[in-house]
Amino acid sequence: MCVVIVPDANLLLYAYNTGSPFHRVAASWWEACLSGSEPVGLAHPVVFSFLRTSTSTRAFLNPFTLQEATERISSWLDRRVTRVISPGHGHVQHVIELLDVAGTAGGNLVADAQIAALAIAHKATLHTADHDFLRFPGLKAHFPLSTR
Repeated sequence: MCVVIVPDANLLLYAYNTGSPFHRVAASWWEACLSGSEPVGLAHPVVFSFLRTSTSTRAFLNPFTLQEATERISSWLDRRVTRVISPGHGHVQHVIELLDVAGTAGGNLVADAQIAALAIAHKATLHTADHDFLRFPGLKAHFPLSTR
């Protein structure tokens, strides 16, 4: 049985931000995901976070135009291994429960809880560089940039 990989936005942004110290590793990781046999589930919050951040001059020295960013997203969706994963019945309640366990809805945790709930519901493994995801019980997380 194949495990679905759900990428977090931070890894996707590193993969395309040539100014990031994580660019090479993240770009190799992402290309391996897109070229591999494991299914890749793209969560709405991740796709839209990539779109928002990659076009921002506050995040990228040379941000993408809207067209460039959407072309990247379209290229992912054209791959045979990718699919968009959507929330099902009970998603909102699951997100609230995850936030309750975390004890806060501050910072990026609301978006993180949405992504975590989607990954859990789809029995997927979240690939991320954000260790805040460890707050969410039941989430399988993988940290491809970690050397430990």
